[in-house]
Amino acid sequence: MNGVLKSGTAAAGPDPKLRILKELSRGNGPTLVFVGVLAVLSTAATLALPMVVGKLLAAIQNDEDLALWAVVMVGVGFGSAVAGALAAFLLGRMGQELIFRLRVRTMDHALGLRLADAQREGGGNLTARITADAARVKSLIDIGPIQLPMAGVTVVGTLVIMGLLDWVLLLITVGAFLIAVGVITVVIKGLRRKYADLQEELGGLAQNFVAAMESLTVIKAYRAERKTSGALAGRARKLADLEIEAAKMESLMVPVINLGQQIALVAVVVGGGARMLDGHLTLADFVAFLLYLLQLTAPLIMAASGVSGLQTGLVARKRFEDVFALPTEDVDAPAPENAAPLRNAPAVRFENVTFGYGDDRPVLRGADLTVPARGLTAMVGLSGSGKSTSLALIERFVEPESGRISVYGRDLAEWPLGELRGQIGYVDQSNTLLQDSVRGNLTLGRDEARPADDEELYAALESVGLAEEIRSLPDGLDTVLGGADNLSGGQRQRLALARATLSDTRLVLLDEPSSHLDSINEQRLREVVDSLAADRAVLVVAHRISTIQHADHVIVMDAGRVVDQGDHDALLRRCPAYAELVSGQVLSAGAAPAPAPALA
Repeated sequence: MNGVLKSGTAAAGPDPKLRILKELSRGNGPTLVFVGVLAVLSTAATLALPMVVGKLLAAIQNDEDLALWAVVMVGVGFGSAVAGALAAFLLGRMGQELIFRLRVRTMDHALGLRLADAQREGGGNLTARITADAARVKSLIDIGPIQLPMAGVTVVGTLVIMGLLDWVLLLITVGAFLIAVGVITVVIKGLRRKYADLQEELGGLAQNFVAAMESLTVIKAYRAERKTSGALAGRARKLADLEIEAAKMESLMVPVINLGQQIALVAVVVGGGARMLDGHLTLADFVAFLLYLLQLTAPLIMAASGVSGLQTGLVARKRFEDVFALPTEDVDAPAPENAAPLRNAPAVRFENVTFGYGDDRPVLRGADLTVPARGLTAMVGLSGSGKSTSLALIERFVEPESGRISVYGRDLAEWPLGELRGQIGYVDQSNTLLQDSVRGNLTLGRDEARPADDEELYAALESVGLAEEIRSLPDGLDTVLGGADNLSGGQRQRLALARATLSDTRLVLLDEPSSHLDSINEQRLREVVDSLAADRAVLVVAHRISTIQHADHVIVMDAGRVVDQGDHDALLRRCPAYAELVSGQVLSAGAAPAPAPALA
């Protein structure tokens, strides 16, 4: 079905807010504390190192023993490196675990979305969440909890120590860096807006590319490779332009900080020389001050880069929160206490049902229809008459605007969604298969308490004439479909039908199941449908006269209304719309149907 579907019943999920620190500390509280201790020790050692160098220089001036301060200097430097490396490793490991949980949550949530919301978001955009956005959240974890705070502590600690060494030189240093800090602040504000646009554009490009690859057969058939590639290139060009603009802004940070440092260095050397000549500063303290000034650049660059990375991470976090805020279908809800008990009722009943897509396109207009509790029911009508939409309403992929739909005597709203779909087998128009093994596709939705053995699976395949073809695959039932081991359209259709025969359902919905089948396999289909219809209801959207003649009950649809329903012969006598649909086709039982327009 095309277009944006109306929303269905949805469940309120967990808090959509993504709290990084809370998620990071889940089950890792002691480790996170230990990482914090290591980071503090590393920072303290970094702050102490220039002071130790100053003490070593003073010992050289005073002709004192150098061994102690040399050992202390090496120990402080080595300890800082080890503590920093261990903290980074532990934090990185916790970050990867968080990203794993985030990806799993995103995939679970995406699969639980209502069809309307999932289609609106698009597969490519959702894929970007677990790839590019997840990587940016990982950078947020690497920077936010430890690196950025420690960079700030290092800067503040360095400035405090520099002030203790000589407050005049500190004022000179701060004045030189103030201009740099102002420029960087303006750049960071602009970057956040740029990153938001960039990540939206990246998701859009991914969505367009996924859609193109899914349509590759048609693209090649119409020689549209260059046209499609050109459209994708245009989208990629826009993304590249955004990335260039962001890179241009990012490129200002390090040079601006370095310029501030160079200005400060010149001013400190001149000012420090004067201070030493006046006797206000010793050589050891002056050297220590210069080392702190040189050391100040690294945490400032880390802080500036960290804030830049923080912006991308915060934008990515917001994109995850936007997905988590979308409601999911409540497949596990219990039945209402006042739910009507199952009675001896039709499998499906529509009473004055109206439905349309959100753009003033009515699809069903007061539809009334009945699907008997057993037997084969065929639904016929021209394209756009509402047949596939009726199946979607039964499955509660979408909700009616008005009217009542009941399944086995119970209003749809009274059915728990999981229980309802557990009563229904479904084969869609595209005969959709998962990128999984043949076995996995056949047992999709099968009750785990009743696993199917190979004999039962091959019997289902035999019923649709597919057993020998599956046996010829490299790994038989365990062959993963796709690539060199993909199936043809007809084979996919028969596999989807075999899956329906294995389902423990009371109602089977088949949307144009014979569209890719030849006459031999169409006969097999009729035999399979007869077998299914013997003890359950089968509703088939049909466009072949052979299927319609074979049906116990036929529903005739036209422009969203049910114009009549009954058996084939009765409808031919009393329903002009039905007679017009089948006119020109061979009606006698057992005769081969002549080529004719599809009834779908």
